[in-house]
Amino acid sequence: MLKDFRLVWDLPTRLFHWLMVLSIIGSYTTAKLGTEWMPWHMRFGYFMIGLLVFRVIWGLIGPRHARFVTFVRGPTSILAYLKGGIHSVGHNPMGAGMVVLMLILLAVQATTGLFSTDDIAFVGPYNPSVSHELGEKLTGIHHWNFNLILAVVVLHLSAIIFYTFVKKERLVAAMIHGHKPSELVPAHEAIPSSQLWKALIVIAVAGGCVYWLLHAAPPPPASIDY
Repeated sequence: MLKDFRLVWDLPTRLFHWLMVLSIIGSYTTAKLGTEWMPWHMRFGYFMIGLLVFRVIWGLIGPRHARFVTFVRGPTSILAYLKGGIHSVGHNPMGAGMVVLMLILLAVQATTGLFSTDDIAFVGPYNPSVSHELGEKLTGIHHWNFNLILAVVVLHLSAIIFYTFVKKERLVAAMIHGHKPSELVPAHEAIPSSQLWKALIVIAVAGGCVYWLLHAAPPPPASIDY
């Protein structure tokens, strides 16, 4: 079915991408639906933390194009790419910058959510460990940081539309099945497998980190009804 194509994006990286999309949508939706949905909002936040832990580890030990060292580059590479001097099989320098920025923003969002409160019926699991003033500041960051995330999402979608219709690159399809045309992927740049056995170990580690994070949290205030 994928004759004349070569594997570039491993399955764990693709699953991370789409699960993070669902996590962002779920977090946003449950936050807008009201207080009764906050337990689900928190669950999406915990899931997001697990995804982020997985991606950081996978970015160190995963297959070639999932590793940060293969796509995180400096301003010089970005300028060279804009001038047409660089061809990237995986993330191009602009896309790499978008990936790093989004990971940072999502990490800020998930972390501040742990300390947030609405001063009515919801507190994050770690809010009792900080002062009221700091909790309010982190809650404020949690709110306006999501606006930054939405802005980056819009920019990302705009780039996808540009690459699809102007540069004729099927980025979405590649992130679904993982393959790109062989004329764009030299044989030595393709990955032989998705290293699923390694991914399962990393998933277990990420899950263990989230489990520890939740069980290490201080007891919730007696007045808060979960």
